[in-house]
Amino acid sequence: MQYGYIGLGNLGSHLAASLLRKGFAVTVYDRNPALAARHVALGATLAANPAEVAATADAVITCLPSPAVSEAVLFEMLPAMKTGATWIEMSTLGRDDILRLAGLASEYRIETLESPVTGGVHLAGQGAITVLAGGPEALFERHRPALEAMGGKIFHMGPLGSAAVIKVITNMLAFIHLVADGEALMLAKRGGLDLKKAWEAIAASSGTSFVHETEGQLILNGSYDIAFTMDLALKDLGFAMGFGREFGVPLDLAGLTNQIFVKGKAAYGGQAQSTQIVKLLEDVLGTDLRAEGFPARLE
Repeated sequence: MQYGYIGLGNLGSHLAASLLRKGFAVTVYDRNPALAARHVALGATLAANPAEVAATADAVITCLPSPAVSEAVLFEMLPAMKTGATWIEMSTLGRDDILRLAGLASEYRIETLESPVTGGVHLAGQGAITVLAGGPEALFERHRPALEAMGGKIFHMGPLGSAAVIKVITNMLAFIHLVADGEALMLAKRGGLDLKKAWEAIAASSGTSFVHETEGQLILNGSYDIAFTMDLALKDLGFAMGFGREFGVPLDLAGLTNQIFVKGKAAYGGQAQSTQIVKLLEDVLGTDLRAEGFPARLE
């Protein structure tokens, strides 16, 4: 099966490379052609635009930064796609977005599978990221080999739109945990504890979290380099707050976290690393959270 991959940013670059390393035939495109160099070296065909990717592919995978960009790329792809081909959307979209765009694709007799991922860019680089799929089960099974090539744990969450909901939930939790971890580490620092030992003790305790064990290291290093921006965090928190209103669930913690990220964007800019949200507390208190022995990036 011939795959196309559009969007070779921090996340998509690793996912497309995993497909190639597992022997899949892949045509790639990014508006920055330099990002495709590693994929061409792995055997990918480089296309000049999304339509050129779509013309030869049995399935086109997109991994893009916003619903607006996904929609624009989809409009370029659809007239060129083969009847009966599949659009696999790995971007984080709202449920309404994926359902609406899938409806547009169906007018061209194109099937849609959503498969956002979670776990962090470092796990994508290892081919171990978690894939959350939504769509018809038969379509999911048809593309399971490709999803397994890109990820570690694969979950078929149900019909189209269900993966969008769980992905937003996981990201909402991650941002809440990030703010909480910053407060915990600051308590340790201001309480006179050795931060390396404090991080290790938390990691071995009932208070640990995936965020503490991963992003907590980047905070202590001072790089904050998680390859995920404030703007992306606010996009996902916006989706979460929308679901809260739609489903009648009060999201007090998520609402407070959203407000903190608004402050973070105002302080450091939308392209700042999302982990820099902890720097708000560091700056207010004039106390940094540095410790020796932690990496600048997760591998």
